[in-house]
Amino acid sequence: MSTVVQGLREALVLFVVAVAAITVAVGVWVAVSGGDFVHRVGVAFLLVGAVIGMTGDLTLSRIGMLPARSTFGLAPEREDGGGGRVLTGVGIFLFVSVPLIVVGILLIT
Repeated sequence: MSTVVQGLREALVLFVVAVAAITVAVGVWVAVSGGDFVHRVGVAFLLVGAVIGMTGDLTLSRIGMLPARSTFGLAPEREDGGGGRVLTGVGIFLFVSVPLIVVGILLIT
């Protein structure tokens, strides 16, 4: 049960960091060029959620390393949380990316 709580805490931290980065970036964007803050925040939430959903588990970097690993006779990398991470790519997608996309949709409508 402690792994579940640790994973949910990790997802919450990732979500809060993403929200803070998005609001700061959009705040600078609105301060420089003007415009509607809420609509731009919604679009930014959608974009960041999609990018995190596609690259949150480093799949793209692993795909790029497959030819080099096979050339040197190394096994493919495993799909597990490493380096102190609890969440895998699926967990990051479900608990970070999907909520960001839902909040973005709600802000746009």
